Amino acid sequence: MGGAQAQLLAAAELSLWARVRDLPPGAVDVALWKRRALAKAWCMRRTLFLLPSKELAIYVRGSARRAEKEIRWVLNRGFPAEKLERLLATALASLDEPQTRTELAEKVGRSLGLRLRQQPGGGWGGRRPMPCVEVGKQYFPADYLLHLVGARGVVCSGPTRGGEATFVRADAWIRSFRDWAPERAEEELLRRYLRAFGPATVADFVAWTRMRHSDARGIWARVEAELAEVAVEGSPAWIVRRDLPELQRAAINEVSVRLLPYFDSFVLGHMERGHLLEAKHHRRVYRDQGWIAPVLLVDGRVAGVWSHARKGSRLSVQVEPFENVAKEVQRRIREEVATLANFLGATEATTRFSTLRTGARAL
Repeated sequence: MGGAQAQLLAAAELSLWARVRDLPPGAVDVALWKRRALAKAWCMRRTLFLLPSKELAIYVRGSARRAEKEIRWVLNRGFPAEKLERLLATALASLDEPQTRTELAEKVGRSLGLRLRQQPGGGWGGRRPMPCVEVGKQYFPADYLLHLVGARGVVCSGPTRGGEATFVRADAWIRSFRDWAPERAEEELLRRYLRAFGPATVADFVAWTRMRHSDARGIWARVEAELAEVAVEGSPAWIVRRDLPELQRAAINEVSVRLLPYFDSFVLGHMERGHLLEAKHHRRVYRDQGWIAPVLLVDGRVAGVWSHARKGSRLSVQVEPFENVAKEVQRRIREEVATLANFLGATEATTRFSTLRTGARAL
C-alpha cells in the first residue's frame, strides 16, 4: 500500500484495519511503540506515514529530494553552506534518543552556542509558540530543522511525552534498521509505488512524492527496463513487469465493499482520479486545505463518503452514498461496520444511510 498516511494516527490505524484481516484492537499501537515493527516518519510529500521499520529508509531516503529542495532554498537566500551542514549534523547527532521540539532546539543551541527564541506557528494553521535556533540573521524553527534533516538522515517519531511529540534517529530507535544509499532507495521507492498503484505514469509518481518532474523522470529512466507498458482506456501507463501476469488474471468475482478512513493512500496514488470517481463528486472527497474524506468503496470505485461517532460502547456510522445503494451493497456495508465496531472495541453498532434522491440508479 506504500505506507499509511498518518497525520491522524487513528486514520492510519483504520487504513491498516481495512487491509489486514482480523487485525486486533491495539495491535498498531503495540507494533509502533513496543515492538517497533512499525515506524512513523515524514517521507512522501513530506507527510507523516506509518511504515514497516525495516523498510523505513527506502521511503525516507527515496523521497528526500523534497527536503533537498528546501535546503537549496535556504542556500539561495545566502545562508553559508558550511554553517547549514554543521547545523544539520548537530541536529542529527542530538537525536540519539527521543527529543521534543523544545529539547532538540535547546540541545542544538547548547552544542553550537546559539540563541533560542520562540516563534508563533506550528501545526495546521496553529499559532502555538515554536522553539527556534538563531544562526546569524536566520532562525530555524524546530519543525523546519527536522524537515531539513530529512535530507541528511532518517528520523522517525518517538513516543509522546507529556503530551508532546518526540523525534529520534532511526538507527538509534529501530533494532532492525537498515540504511539505504539514496539512489538505490529512490529506485526501490518507485518499484514500491508501482506495485501498490500501477498502472501509473511519471506524472502520477510526481503527484505521490511531490518531487520535481525532472528528478522523477531520472529515477524512472533508471528502472525503466523492469517496467511493462500497458494501455488504460487507450492511454499508456506502466507496471512492474513481474506483476503483469497477476494484472492480466485480475477479476472482481463478487461485490467488494470497503470503508476507508481520512487520508487513505488508495485515493492519493494518482494525479488523475477519473478511475476512482466522477468529477462531479470530486469536492466531496478532496476537500479544502488538503483534507481527504473517508470514502465508501464499491468494486474499487468511490461510491460515497462516511463518518462515525462513538458514544460509550456504541458506534454509529453515517453513510452518504452518491447514488442509490442496492440491498446487497447495504448488507456488505453493515458487515464492514460490524468489523469496525469490533476493532474499535464497541459492543453495538448502527448504520444509517442518507436520504437519496428519487430516481438515482442503484449501485
